Amino acid sequence: MKVLVVSDNHSSGEELHHLVERHKHEVECMIHCGDSEFDYDAEEMLPFQVRVRGNCDFDDRYPDELVQTVGNKTIFATHGHLYNVKMTLMKLHYKAKEAQADLVCFGHSHEVLTVFEEGTLFLNPGSVKLPRKPAIQTYAIVEWTSDAIEVTFHDENGKVIEEISTMFPLS
Repeated sequence: MKVLVVSDNHSSGEELHHLVERHKHEVECMIHCGDSEFDYDAEEMLPFQVRVRGNCDFDDRYPDELVQTVGNKTIFATHGHLYNVKMTLMKLHYKAKEAQADLVCFGHSHEVLTVFEEGTLFLNPGSVKLPRKPAIQTYAIVEWTSDAIEVTFHDENGKVIEEISTMFPLS
């Protein structure tokens, strides 16, 4: 199973359009972790089956967080500002346990992060508009196989960024 995860495009629809068109036939689900700055039902947001509110989103129809089953995986998505993710993942870790999440997606810091702990993958895809660390516009694709979870980071042109992509064995 494959999912696409993006965050923090800050009102730039062009990047979203390109990555949706590039990957729409290869992923089962598209996840937006907030700070799109678009209305919930804006055309740019419709491809994202999972979408949550960031601290720069003002449409009340966005949930602050969402638990959704995709295939046989439980996904927890939030922007991260309500969980203090710039300082610690502790609150997010507790929420992941409560939700029995296989994947926790968040944004807010504009910094790429992958941590695999106690069977849960914590993923910040970075930012497709205003990146901080690394200073490259990024989004991620997560793929589960029978023996591993592969996290592939892409730049705004869809090129794989090998230096930050990673794989976690499941056995």
